Amino acid sequence: MKKLDARVLFGLVLIVGGLLLLLQNFWGPGGLLALVWALLFGAAGAAFFFVFFTNRAHWWAVIPGCALLGIAALIALDQIAPQVADALGGVLFLGGMGLGFWVVYFIKRELWWVVIPGGVMLTLALIAGLSSVLEGDETGEILFLGLGLTFGLLSFGQTPQGRLRWALIPAAVLLVMGLLLSAAATPLLGYLWPVALILIGLYFVFRIFVSR
Repeated sequence: MKKLDARVLFGLVLIVGGLLLLLQNFWGPGGLLALVWALLFGAAGAAFFFVFFTNRAHWWAVIPGCALLGIAALIALDQIAPQVADALGGVLFLGGMGLGFWVVYFIKRELWWVVIPGGVMLTLALIAGLSSVLEGDETGEILFLGLGLTFGLLSFGQTPQGRLRWALIPAAVLLVMGLLLSAAATPLLGYLWPVALILIGLYFVFRIFVSR
């Protein structure tokens, strides 16, 4: 795809968007105009994917492409099933952005850093989807556990220098924080986790004395 062609494509998208904004001033939001907005965002997302598929060096285009398709799905769902859109709005938007980072990672494994924002976005999408049934403490648990699992998966990534073993340190810290929050929220776990930590600590101390 030539640069001129890409500029023309994005220019047409901007022109259509401007026309829709003008029409919205006369007709108001919602209805058929909202579905046209959904088609416009979907077309913009498809344009970014077209940029990527015509030149794989433009891997970055996958991220806004997924985000725009998520926004398009959210706008369309808001017109078709408003109650479902209210419940899944954050999931579609944040999940779309997170999915873009993960697609980039599976395409170009050397870009290991995209796992971090991808995991963060999917964790936030999960929290947004469960926000109606979760309390504040439970939200914190899922956040820490999700981030811990993200860094845990990152530790399996391969680079020319070897595996990213350093990621196990933040993974362990975040998972322990999440488990401690879970323990504080659950009475039984509030007794089990401290005992487990004490036993693990005694084990390490015992190993040190035995080795000496």
